[in-house]
Amino acid sequence: MTFQNKNQKRQIRHKRVRSKVFGTGERPRLCVFKSNLHTYAQLIDDGKNKVLAFASDKEAKKGKNPQEKAFEIGKLIAEKAKEKKISKAVFDRGGYLYHGKVKALAEGAREGGLEF
Repeated sequence: MTFQNKNQKRQIRHKRVRSKVFGTGERPRLCVFKSNLHTYAQLIDDGKNKVLAFASDKEAKKGKNPQEKAFEIGKLIAEKAKEKKISKAVFDRGGYLYHGKVKALAEGAREGGLEF
């Protein structure tokens, strides 16, 4: 039995999720990534291997705690999706639990107008 750290376990979960979740041009994949300092969201067309829109907490200046910032990221990615005439997306939680920042980002995107 080999030792696996937290990030390796998350990558295994993410591969399992990615085997079932696929983004298209009309319904791209909303991918979430969290580093130690920042949170990122991308809209990805897997058919063309292209990033259609990108948002991070570096752009979202509102919010004091991490959940508020994640909510603002969700709203920001939804605005960018509207500019590209995208209204539906597939949510890819990136191997993270649907809790805290990931949940706040999804709720912000829904409030911004994206449908999952």
